[in-house]
Amino acid sequence: MTRLIEPVRTGTAIARPGGIRSRIGWTFVLLTAIAIVAYGAVPYFTASLEALAESPGLAADYVGKPPLIQAALYVHIAGGATALALGALQFWRGLRARAPRVHRWIGRVYLVGVAVGSLGGLVIAPTSSAGFVGFFGFTTLAVLWLVTGWRAYRAIRRGDVPTHRAWMIRNYALTYSAVTLRIWLPLLVFAPLLFGQTPDFENAYAAVPFIAWLPNLLVAEWLIRRRGLPSYRLPV
Repeated sequence: MTRLIEPVRTGTAIARPGGIRSRIGWTFVLLTAIAIVAYGAVPYFTASLEALAESPGLAADYVGKPPLIQAALYVHIAGGATALALGALQFWRGLRARAPRVHRWIGRVYLVGVAVGSLGGLVIAPTSSAGFVGFFGFTTLAVLWLVTGWRAYRAIRRGDVPTHRAWMIRNYALTYSAVTLRIWLPLLVFAPLLFGQTPDFENAYAAVPFIAWLPNLLVAEWLIRRRGLPSYRLPV
């Protein structure tokens, strides 16, 4: 009989892995997050949807949608961009140590962004151009995004910092899917060239609703265990 995964603590003390690799990794995440916000989100608030739809992309799929769906798209983009840009700052140890009040306020705004972005995502998921796979994948992402944010909030409210950090790592891994989606998509589109075939956008996009965030969660769980934070493990 299948049993539910139960949270376990992998260590009594929280490890603080540092060094040049951690700094490089954090810098990469921060810079790519800012780049995607600038490239993928800001244009929606500096140009009309009709103007953006003249080029291939998300806007072209939504320019003909009902006003409610278009509004939900903008809500999703605004919330997601806010969370993506601010979330990386929350993993900066210097900010947590030197300016804990700033860290807390950024965290509040971040979680509001997650809530807003996920609710907008739930509205637009049924209209995904990837069909049922897109609906199921993006709906699952939105639900997990909201739930992990809520778990992180509840943990810090009861003063459980290690559990809060673990849930925030999971949550930002889902937030960061905005970046990994844009990394995976071109790789999948042009992968057929390796086998002498033509690029296929439709098949590539059909995989994105899951591949954009599932590997992120695996990496997140690895980081959580590496840092000795409360993790999930199948009971033996």
